[in-house]
Amino acid sequence: MRRGEKPGEVLTRGVVRGLRALDFTGVAEFAPAPGLRVDVMALGPKGEVWVIECKSSREDFRADAKWQGYLEWCDRYFWAVDRDFPIDLLPAGTGLFIADPYDAELVRMAPESPLSPARRKALTLRLARAAAERLAHLRDPRPTMRFDATGGV
Repeated sequence: MRRGEKPGEVLTRGVVRGLRALDFTGVAEFAPAPGLRVDVMALGPKGEVWVIECKSSREDFRADAKWQGYLEWCDRYFWAVDRDFPIDLLPAGTGLFIADPYDAELVRMAPESPLSPARRKALTLRLARAAAERLAHLRDPRPTMRFDATGGV
């Protein structure tokens, strides 16, 4: 673990890395809608949208009362836990990754519940814009101008 890093952040890093082997791109700490924040939202090569929630302990899992609200924002829903997590706590009908700071292995595929085309399009655009904004911030952490949605200043 890096200095100041929380256990869930370690799992998130491993999940984002592991998704690459499945040809998915993950964005950590993503808000699919106001008031929601998922640990990882992933976009697949055919436009598939997955949500992966990282749980570092039994207490962390039990404290999460909002996970079912994420189901309507993805085609498949997964948990990511470490090897010591009691996986019998996880609800049936969800997918599972076993993760560490360096990688993640898909051990149980989640059932598919396809998004509506309109929601998929809106979510894909929001995800792409968030990823582009994060990349822009890495390249220029102190931009001097802010553009509006129409391209004006």
